[in-house]
Amino acid sequence: MRGVLVTGASRGIGRAIAIAFAARGERVAVHYASAREDAEQTLRLLPGDGHAIVGADLAEPGSAERVLEQAVAALGAIDVLVNNAAIAPSADNHHPVATVSLEAWRTAWRRMIDVNVFAAADLTWAVARHLIERQAPGHIVNIGSRGAFRGEPDYPAYGASKAALHAFGQSMAVALAPHGISVASVAPGFISTTRQSAKLAGPGGDELRDQSPFGRVGTPEEVAAAAVYLASPEATWASGTILDLNGASHLRS
Repeated sequence: MRGVLVTGASRGIGRAIAIAFAARGERVAVHYASAREDAEQTLRLLPGDGHAIVGADLAEPGSAERVLEQAVAALGAIDVLVNNAAIAPSADNHHPVATVSLEAWRTAWRRMIDVNVFAAADLTWAVARHLIERQAPGHIVNIGSRGAFRGEPDYPAYGASKAALHAFGQSMAVALAPHGISVASVAPGFISTTRQSAKLAGPGGDELRDQSPFGRVGTPEEVAAAAVYLASPEATWASGTILDLNGASHLRS
Protein backbone atom coordinates (compact mmCIF):
# COMPACT_ATOMS: atom_id res chain seq x y z
CA MET A 1 0.00 0.00 0.00
CA ARG A 2 1.57 3.26 -1.15
CA GLY A 3 1.19 6.81 0.13
CA VAL A 4 -0.09 9.20 -2.55
CA LEU A 5 -0.07 13.01 -2.31
CA VAL A 6 -2.53 14.71 -4.68
CA THR A 7 -2.39 18.50 -4.75
CA GLY A 8 -5.49 20.53 -5.53
CA ALA A 9 -7.68 17.55 -4.63
CA SER A 10 -10.60 19.36 -3.01
CA ARG A 11 -12.74 19.03 -6.15
CA GLY A 12 -12.73 18.49 -9.91
CA ILE A 13 -9.86 16.59 -11.49
CA GLY A 14 -7.92 16.39 -8.23
CA ARG A 15 -10.86 14.81 -6.42
CA ALA A 16 -11.28 12.23 -9.20
CA ILE A 17 -7.57 11.39 -9.02
CA ALA A 18 -7.71 10.96 -5.25
CA ILE A 19 -10.73 8.66 -5.53
CA ALA A 20 -9.10 6.59 -8.28
CA PHE A 21 -5.96 5.95 -6.22
CA ALA A 22 -7.95 5.14 -3.08
CA ALA A 23 -10.11 2.71 -5.06
CA ARG A 24 -6.92 0.77 -5.81
CA GLY A 25 -6.05 0.42 -2.15
CA GLU A 26 -3.63 3.36 -1.88
CA ARG A 27 -3.64 5.78 1.06
CA VAL A 28 -4.17 9.35 -0.13
CA ALA A 29 -3.23 12.76 1.24
CA VAL A 30 -5.79 15.24 -0.11
CA HIS A 31 -4.23 18.69 -0.47
CA TYR A 32 -6.32 21.86 -0.55
CA ALA A 33 -5.47 25.56 -0.63
CA SER A 34 -8.49 27.19 1.02
CA ALA A 35 -11.61 25.06 0.41
CA ARG A 36 -11.36 22.85 3.49
CA GLU A 37 -15.03 21.83 3.37
CA ASP A 38 -14.58 20.59 -0.19
CA ALA A 39 -11.43 18.70 0.84
CA GLU A 40 -13.33 17.07 3.69
CA GLN A 41 -15.99 16.03 1.19
CA THR A 42 -13.28 14.46 -0.98
CA LEU A 43 -11.98 12.64 2.09
CA ARG A 44 -15.45 11.23 2.78
CA LEU A 45 -15.69 9.96 -0.79
CA LEU A 46 -12.46 7.99 -0.64
CA PRO A 47 -12.89 4.22 -0.29
CA GLY A 48 -10.77 2.52 2.34
CA ASP A 49 -9.14 4.17 5.32
CA GLY A 50 -5.90 5.79 6.41
CA HIS A 51 -6.42 8.87 4.24
CA ALA A 52 -5.79 12.47 5.33
CA ILE A 53 -6.17 16.10 4.28
CA VAL A 54 -3.35 18.65 4.20
CA GLY A 55 -3.82 22.35 3.67
CA ALA A 56 -1.56 25.11 2.35
CA ASP A 57 -1.51 27.89 -0.22
CA LEU A 58 1.22 26.61 -2.51
CA ALA A 59 2.08 30.14 -3.61
CA GLU A 60 3.46 30.87 -0.15
CA PRO A 61 7.19 30.30 0.49
CA GLY A 62 7.88 27.10 2.41
CA SER A 63 4.45 25.62 1.72
CA ALA A 64 5.77 22.65 -0.27
CA GLU A 65 7.89 21.46 2.64
CA ARG A 66 4.98 21.87 5.04
CA VAL A 67 2.63 19.93 2.78
CA LEU A 68 5.07 17.04 2.52
CA GLU A 69 5.69 17.04 6.27
CA GLN A 70 1.95 16.89 6.96
CA ALA A 71 1.45 14.14 4.40
CA VAL A 72 4.33 12.02 5.73
CA ALA A 73 3.13 12.51 9.31
CA ALA A 74 -0.34 11.30 8.31
CA LEU A 75 0.56 8.45 5.93
CA GLY A 76 4.01 7.43 7.10
CA ALA A 77 5.62 7.94 3.67
CA ILE A 78 4.87 9.34 0.23
CA ASP A 79 5.56 7.16 -2.79
CA VAL A 80 3.54 9.01 -5.43
CA LEU A 81 3.14 12.74 -6.04
CA VAL A 82 0.49 14.11 -8.39
CA ASN A 83 1.10 17.79 -9.14
CA ASN A 84 -2.47 18.77 -9.96
CA ALA A 85 -2.91 22.09 -8.13
CA ALA A 86 -3.05 25.01 -10.55
CA ILE A 87 -4.45 28.45 -11.14
CA ALA A 88 -6.84 27.76 -14.02
CA PRO A 89 -8.23 30.27 -16.53
CA SER A 90 -11.17 32.22 -15.14
CA ALA A 91 -12.90 35.57 -15.45
CA ASP A 92 -10.72 36.85 -12.60
CA ASN A 93 -7.43 36.23 -14.41
CA HIS A 94 -8.45 36.89 -18.03
CA HIS A 95 -5.45 38.70 -19.55
CA PRO A 96 -5.55 39.14 -23.36
CA VAL A 97 -2.56 41.28 -24.27
CA ALA A 98 -4.54 43.77 -26.40
CA THR A 99 -6.92 44.88 -23.65
CA VAL A 100 -5.55 44.09 -20.19
CA SER A 101 -3.64 46.57 -18.03
CA LEU A 102 0.02 45.96 -17.24
CA GLU A 103 -0.84 45.54 -13.56
CA ALA A 104 -3.44 42.85 -14.28
CA TRP A 105 -1.06 41.22 -16.79
CA ARG A 106 1.70 40.99 -14.18
CA THR A 107 -0.68 39.70 -11.51
CA ALA A 108 -1.97 36.90 -13.75
CA TRP A 109 1.53 35.86 -14.81
CA ARG A 110 3.02 35.85 -11.33
CA ARG A 111 0.16 33.99 -9.69
CA MET A 112 0.01 31.31 -12.40
CA ILE A 113 3.76 30.80 -12.52
CA ASP A 114 4.01 30.73 -8.71
CA VAL A 115 1.45 27.93 -8.37
CA ASN A 116 1.57 26.09 -11.70
CA VAL A 117 5.36 25.96 -12.00
CA PHE A 118 7.25 26.98 -8.86
CA ALA A 119 5.00 25.09 -6.43
CA ALA A 120 5.15 21.94 -8.55
CA ALA A 121 8.94 22.28 -8.77
CA ASP A 122 9.27 22.70 -5.00
CA LEU A 123 7.02 19.74 -4.26
CA THR A 124 8.89 17.62 -6.78
CA TRP A 125 12.16 18.51 -5.06
CA ALA A 126 10.75 17.72 -1.63
CA VAL A 127 9.19 14.39 -2.63
CA ALA A 128 12.23 13.37 -4.67
CA ARG A 129 14.54 14.00 -1.72
CA HIS A 130 12.15 12.08 0.55
CA LEU A 131 12.27 9.11 -1.83
CA ILE A 132 16.04 9.28 -2.33
CA GLU A 133 16.69 9.39 1.42
CA ARG A 134 14.52 6.29 1.82
CA GLN A 135 16.19 4.66 -1.20
CA ALA A 136 12.66 3.95 -2.40
CA PRO A 137 11.30 3.94 -5.95
CA GLY A 138 8.51 6.38 -6.68
CA HIS A 139 6.40 8.15 -9.26
CA ILE A 140 5.63 11.80 -10.00
CA VAL A 141 2.79 12.76 -12.33
CA ASN A 142 2.23 16.32 -13.51
CA ILE A 143 -1.18 17.44 -14.74
CA GLY A 144 -0.43 19.76 -17.63
CA SER A 145 -2.66 20.94 -20.45
CA ARG A 146 -3.37 20.82 -24.16
CA GLY A 147 -2.99 24.60 -23.98
CA ALA A 148 0.77 24.18 -23.68
CA PHE A 149 0.80 23.06 -27.33
CA ARG A 150 -2.05 24.83 -29.08
CA GLY A 151 -1.69 28.15 -27.23
CA GLU A 152 -3.97 30.11 -24.90
CA PRO A 153 -4.39 33.55 -26.51
CA ASP A 154 -6.63 34.93 -23.76
CA TYR A 155 -4.63 33.26 -20.97
CA PRO A 156 -1.02 33.22 -22.22
CA ALA A 157 0.41 32.81 -18.71
CA TYR A 158 -1.58 29.59 -18.30
CA GLY A 159 -0.34 28.12 -21.57
CA ALA A 160 3.23 29.11 -20.76
CA SER A 161 3.03 27.69 -17.24
CA LYS A 162 1.82 24.32 -18.50
CA ALA A 163 4.50 24.21 -21.19
CA ALA A 164 7.06 24.89 -18.47
CA LEU A 165 5.57 22.13 -16.32
CA HIS A 166 5.86 19.64 -19.19
CA ALA A 167 9.49 20.60 -19.85
CA PHE A 168 10.31 20.47 -16.15
CA GLY A 169 8.82 16.99 -15.93
CA GLN A 170 11.01 15.75 -18.76
CA SER A 171 14.13 17.20 -17.13
CA MET A 172 13.22 15.48 -13.86
CA ALA A 173 12.54 12.20 -15.66
CA VAL A 174 16.19 12.14 -16.72
CA ALA A 175 17.53 13.42 -13.40
CA LEU A 176 15.56 11.01 -11.21
CA ALA A 177 15.69 7.81 -13.26
CA PRO A 178 18.98 6.71 -11.62
CA HIS A 179 17.10 6.80 -8.31
CA GLY A 180 14.25 4.63 -9.58
CA ILE A 181 11.80 7.55 -9.75
CA SER A 182 9.66 8.02 -12.84
CA VAL A 183 8.22 11.37 -13.89
CA ALA A 184 5.49 11.80 -16.52
CA SER A 185 2.81 14.30 -17.48
CA VAL A 186 -0.79 14.27 -18.67
CA ALA A 187 -1.96 17.00 -21.05
CA PRO A 188 -5.78 17.08 -20.90
CA GLY A 189 -8.03 19.00 -23.23
CA PHE A 190 -11.28 20.57 -22.04
CA ILE A 191 -12.63 18.62 -19.05
CA SER A 192 -16.21 18.59 -17.74
CA THR A 193 -15.60 19.62 -14.15
CA THR A 194 -18.24 21.30 -12.01
CA ARG A 195 -16.41 24.58 -12.53
CA GLN A 196 -16.96 24.26 -16.29
CA SER A 197 -20.61 23.17 -16.13
CA ALA A 198 -22.02 26.63 -16.87
CA LYS A 199 -19.75 27.02 -19.88
CA LEU A 200 -20.76 23.61 -21.25
CA ALA A 201 -24.45 24.38 -20.72
CA GLY A 202 -24.17 27.82 -22.34
CA PRO A 203 -24.22 28.93 -25.96
CA GLY A 204 -20.61 27.90 -26.50
CA GLY A 205 -21.08 24.37 -25.18
CA ASP A 206 -21.58 22.76 -28.58
CA GLU A 207 -18.46 24.44 -29.92
CA LEU A 208 -16.43 22.99 -27.06
CA ARG A 209 -17.83 19.51 -27.65
CA ASP A 210 -17.24 19.79 -31.39
CA GLN A 211 -13.52 20.36 -30.84
CA SER A 212 -13.23 16.58 -30.58
CA PRO A 213 -14.40 14.22 -33.34
CA PHE A 214 -15.98 12.20 -30.52
CA GLY A 215 -18.43 15.07 -30.06
CA ARG A 216 -17.84 15.49 -26.34
CA VAL A 217 -15.35 16.79 -23.80
CA GLY A 218 -13.24 14.75 -21.41
CA THR A 219 -14.14 13.70 -17.89
CA PRO A 220 -12.19 14.00 -14.63
CA GLU A 221 -12.29 10.22 -14.35
CA GLU A 222 -10.42 9.87 -17.66
CA VAL A 223 -7.65 12.14 -16.39
CA ALA A 224 -7.59 10.16 -13.15
CA ALA A 225 -7.20 6.88 -15.03
CA ALA A 226 -4.23 8.29 -16.92
CA ALA A 227 -2.60 9.52 -13.71
CA VAL A 228 -3.09 6.15 -12.02
CA TYR A 229 -1.50 4.37 -14.98
CA LEU A 230 1.51 6.70 -15.15
CA ALA A 231 2.06 6.23 -11.42
CA SER A 232 2.00 2.44 -11.69
CA PRO A 233 5.15 0.30 -11.65
CA GLU A 234 4.12 -1.00 -15.10
CA ALA A 235 4.44 2.55 -16.49
CA THR A 236 7.97 3.22 -15.25
CA TRP A 237 9.28 2.82 -18.82
CA ALA A 238 6.96 5.66 -19.87
CA SER A 239 8.95 8.08 -17.73
CA GLY A 240 9.47 11.36 -19.57
CA THR A 241 6.29 11.06 -21.61
CA ILE A 242 3.62 13.72 -22.04
CA LEU A 243 0.34 11.88 -22.56
CA ASP A 244 -2.14 13.77 -24.74
CA LEU A 245 -5.65 13.28 -23.39
CA ASN A 246 -7.86 15.44 -25.56
CA GLY A 247 -10.04 13.17 -27.69
CA ALA A 248 -8.07 14.01 -30.86
CA SER A 249 -9.10 17.66 -30.50
CA HIS A 250 -5.47 18.75 -30.94
CA LEU A 251 -2.85 16.65 -32.68
CA ARG A 252 0.86 17.38 -32.47
CA SER A 253 3.83 15.83 -34.22
